[in-house]
Amino acid sequence: MDSHTPYSRLKARFARLSHLQDAAGVLHWDQSAMMPEGGAEARASQLATLRTLAHDMLTAPEVGEWLDAAERDEAPGLDDWDRANLRAMRREWRHEAALDADLVEAHSRACSTCEMVWRRARAEDDFAAVKGPLATVLDLTREIAVTKSEAFQCSPYDALLDAYEPDGSQVAIAAVFDDLAADLPAILDDALAAQGPAPTPPKGPFPAARQKALAERLMQAVGFDFGRGRLDESLHPFCGGVPDDVRITTRYDESDAAGAIMAVLHETGHALYEQGLPPAWRDQPVGRALGMSVHESQSLLMEMQACRSRAFLTYAAPVMAEMLNGGDDGAGWDPDTLSRLYTRVAPGLIRVDADEVTYPAHIILRFRLERALLTGDLVLDDLPGAWRDGMKEVLGVTVPDDRTGCLQDIHWYDGAIGYFPTYTLGAMTAAQLFQAAVEAVPSIPDDLAKGDFGPLLGWLRDHVHALGSSVTAAEMLERATGKPLDAGVFKAHLRRRYVDRAE
Repeated sequence: MDSHTPYSRLKARFARLSHLQDAAGVLHWDQSAMMPEGGAEARASQLATLRTLAHDMLTAPEVGEWLDAAERDEAPGLDDWDRANLRAMRREWRHEAALDADLVEAHSRACSTCEMVWRRARAEDDFAAVKGPLATVLDLTREIAVTKSEAFQCSPYDALLDAYEPDGSQVAIAAVFDDLAADLPAILDDALAAQGPAPTPPKGPFPAARQKALAERLMQAVGFDFGRGRLDESLHPFCGGVPDDVRITTRYDESDAAGAIMAVLHETGHALYEQGLPPAWRDQPVGRALGMSVHESQSLLMEMQACRSRAFLTYAAPVMAEMLNGGDDGAGWDPDTLSRLYTRVAPGLIRVDADEVTYPAHIILRFRLERALLTGDLVLDDLPGAWRDGMKEVLGVTVPDDRTGCLQDIHWYDGAIGYFPTYTLGAMTAAQLFQAAVEAVPSIPDDLAKGDFGPLLGWLRDHVHALGSSVTAAEMLERATGKPLDAGVFKAHLRRRYVDRAE
């Protein structure tokens, strides 16, 4: 390909842009996992500078000219991947071109500052301490939303949502969530009635070093490539870094290993997606993940569909007994007990600890609150109270403090408004993809019982990971499963596993 054509110039520009974004991604991981508190101000400046450089690189006048010329003159002669790449370039450019550099830099600095204050505020249950920085983040996020909405001709919330869920609609999401919210209470009541008394869990303590060793062994079984990634510790479990340097973090509770292990398996689903993206397109927009609901589908498919299944726990139980309990496979370490523990349903306060039945309620509440915050219908002073009222309404639980209430998640304090809906959209997508995978490869449950994730991962590589962003999320799902997103598949899964206790 001629290196002087508009499309070739775009590819070179987007490759350099990708390298800047990758550097920022590793710095974000370091900020959450390794950086001392005293580095916060310097890190905020570093990230803001990288963010501004990336913005300037993408919004330079020639980029818009190259896009227009490539779409007009070159697109008909490009292959499917290059045309998809050109579409993805236009999408990224559109988001950046709507904003001026000063707003981008101010928002980046505000998010970095607020996140570091949030860390202390959460630990000390002090919402008042972070309210000011959060107000700044919210004001700037609202300005971004309004500016983009005018450029995109959509609502401010949809303009933010589009960065996480391309072409997503709050109206469509609200309809799906209202439908779920109507059915979840009955599913929850039936699940609580069906599960019987709680089994006695294995007794700790479980030293963090043993938990980490177990986590790494299970990551390896699932298919994680440690030559291109690592596991560390942070306040909030997450997956960061870049496809060839994937950084997973978790947190350890020495009285209960399940939280850390399942968080690791969840984040490993994210990591497998990143490691499976098409290498030939690594530094181009078309080589990136297909939005956050698809990303969340990969983490939830691994954690919820596969690793909480009775089949996988048949393999994992003796491994866990060996590595956490010195080989003693006594009370609590049998697959039946672990299966009952890991599919235990109980309304609770913490989203990341929630079971599969109650988790959507956590997301529905956050979706409703963040939309109200963005419009101004909910002011920050009222956020803690609105959170308490909402948790009482959707799950019937009483929130005792802000640490377990509106301070528990990092997202808003890092400016990520519009992200939360993708978790439950991802859960629905996960159920539908896993069902299709098992229909296509019936041996998958038996393979999981042997700790063999090869057939499942191979199917996901072919039908999800290797596609990058060459198709839309809707196209990917319809190709892989034969139908569009169907909430009924997710509801049926919940009833089968938690009410019928058939998985």
